[in-house]
Amino acid sequence: MSVAICVQALTKQYKDVTAVNNISFDVKQGHCFGLLGPNGAGKTTTIEIMEGIIKASSGSVVYQHHDKEVDHNISQQIGIQFQHTALQDFLTVKETLNLFASFYQDTLPQKQLIELCDLSGFLDRDNRLLSGGQRQRLLLALALINDPEIIFLDEPTTGLDPHARRNFWQLIKNIKGQNKTIILTTHYMDEAEQLCDDIVIMDQGSIIETGTPHQLLSKHFQNVFIYLPEQQVPLKLIEENQWVILSGRVEITTNNVEKTLALLMEHKVSLDGLHVKSANLDDLFLHLTGHSLRE
Repeated sequence: MSVAICVQALTKQYKDVTAVNNISFDVKQGHCFGLLGPNGAGKTTTIEIMEGIIKASSGSVVYQHHDKEVDHNISQQIGIQFQHTALQDFLTVKETLNLFASFYQDTLPQKQLIELCDLSGFLDRDNRLLSGGQRQRLLLALALINDPEIIFLDEPTTGLDPHARRNFWQLIKNIKGQNKTIILTTHYMDEAEQLCDDIVIMDQGSIIETGTPHQLLSKHFQNVFIYLPEQQVPLKLIEENQWVILSGRVEITTNNVEKTLALLMEHKVSLDGLHVKSANLDDLFLHLTGHSLRE
């Protein structure tokens, strides 16, 4: 698997604040690469350096296909969906596509773009009247309009309802299926698990862990969690096994589900409301940082 972007020893200093602290990673061609972290972790600054929007204090970002460090000219070869993008009032979706197409020498055929981002149902609608999901699909189309090999998506589903988020995920999967490289920042761990081939977790400007979601979960967790309503489990059994009571539920951590269930049945504990959960990226982030990603 070839490398699309190589980030080496990247640092960004603002007076007394180190926003990005000597980080290095590779983004593989055709992968969805997730950059995860809370507000203030340094991920947006990292993305903006990679996009050529701001300059690093030190270190380098090299686009391997172009065999050169990032500069402002790279904007013709990449696509960017920013967290916040102002759309021109009084223009329709189709007129907006035509406007942005005029900014580039080479563009994706509009019919293909409309189909890829599922825009056909509201092409003649004023930008001001778009729903949150429709607006994000239009912004994704604008990021793809120059048919880039590399697409940056900065928290693209923030504020969307669960149905709109899942529709958007499918669009991203379709784009990745065309061997496009995607760099994604997100606050949603389920989104990262669904979409990302590789992830980097940042906190306070530094990388604290990197790998595939499966690798990281396997590395840090060998156990699964079993939950039962508190009133169903005898207090003596809870104390003997050092189980934890959380919000009216007993949390049982185990590496042998069958053995644990057998123990519960031996003590005639009702299994009504039983819930078994494997560790996910939310658990991983809490384990690594001591706080949840969305705090």
